[in-house]
Amino acid sequence: VFDVETKKVIRDFQGHLNDVHALAWNGDTLCTGCDDGILLQRDIRGRKQFSSFIRAHGSRICSFKVSHDGRHLASGGNDNMVCIWDMGRSDKPVHRFSEHTAAVKAMAWSPQRSGLLATGGGSTDRSLRFWNTNMGVSVGSLDTGSQICNLAWSLSTNELVTTHGYSGNEIMVWKYPTLKKVAALTGHTSRVLQLAVSPEGSSIVTGAGDETLRFWNIWPSARNLHHIKSERTWHSVIR
Repeated sequence: VFDVETKKVIRDFQGHLNDVHALAWNGDTLCTGCDDGILLQRDIRGRKQFSSFIRAHGSRICSFKVSHDGRHLASGGNDNMVCIWDMGRSDKPVHRFSEHTAAVKAMAWSPQRSGLLATGGGSTDRSLRFWNTNMGVSVGSLDTGSQICNLAWSLSTNELVTTHGYSGNEIMVWKYPTLKKVAALTGHTSRVLQLAVSPEGSSIVTGAGDETLRFWNIWPSARNLHHIKSERTWHSVIR
């Protein structure tokens, strides 16, 4: 763990025996997940290497996302499972969803609806799925036609964006809950693996295997909801 101001290492955590593929912060707690499916929760204020040891998945943990209220952690794995954990209170998942048929690397909690989680499946699945984690039930799904690599919700509208790999390498914008596709953005020539939303919520940046970063205007700013653009375009590219 680095202090970004001093640029110095402040903690060096151990405990995993394999590659670490997933990280998530929740206050002073750092969650880490690795190839063997082990989830470790670490309190950076304490002296212990980890505060909990959980065998979360049958194989590699691909992704973590902490809910906006900090109460739950969602994990996706190479075992095609999605698990919901009560942060710091249990070594067993609150819910376990098995509907995906490929690895789950893409997931995001809705900022608009409490307990709503979206997840995306890999190349042999291609489905975008929605879960009511308060009730532990599926509330919708859609076959997107290609591998889902990443996803994020809009901060200002009931929409979300997914990035894709084989075979389209597209960025798609969806309306929720109708699941209508409202935009398909092209430009990348390889899997679109990385995605981040700007702090004000109007733009996203995507990174792909083609070694480019692309910046897109797709939503109104969360601070300026009355101004909604009718077009969704990319405005710059970095190679």
